[in-house]
Amino acid sequence: MGINQIYVNLPVKDILETKEFWAKLGFSINDKFSDENAICVIMKEDHIYAMFLKEEYFQTFINKPVAKGDTTQVFFAIGVDSREEVDQLVKIALENGGLQYEEPQDYGWMYQNSFLDLNGHGWGITYSDISQLPEE
Repeated sequence: MGINQIYVNLPVKDILETKEFWAKLGFSINDKFSDENAICVIMKEDHIYAMFLKEEYFQTFINKPVAKGDTTQVFFAIGVDSREEVDQLVKIALENGGLQYEEPQDYGWMYQNSFLDLNGHGWGITYSDISQLPEE
């Protein structure tokens, strides 16, 4: 079995605000999978998508309560191509209503910075150079 795509479904309060937030970060929207109840953000064309679903609509997919904003069940980590891109994405997120989650961490071979989006979902943005990974 081979997985060829992943769709991560996340509850949100406001679809339009969410769409604007992710568009400002430079992500494209798949309009075929977007409407008044959902926004499909393309994280990696043909492979990875974040489906931001209005809370009421999200609830139709699950049989448990939607987690409250003061809880965390998942923290997403996404890799980018440079340290500068890590900081640029976090900077844009913060300028558009996101919150700093942790201070940047530099491990030499890996650099990361993180933010909470408008709905409190945590996003760790990471650049790594595996060739610099310590051997010990």
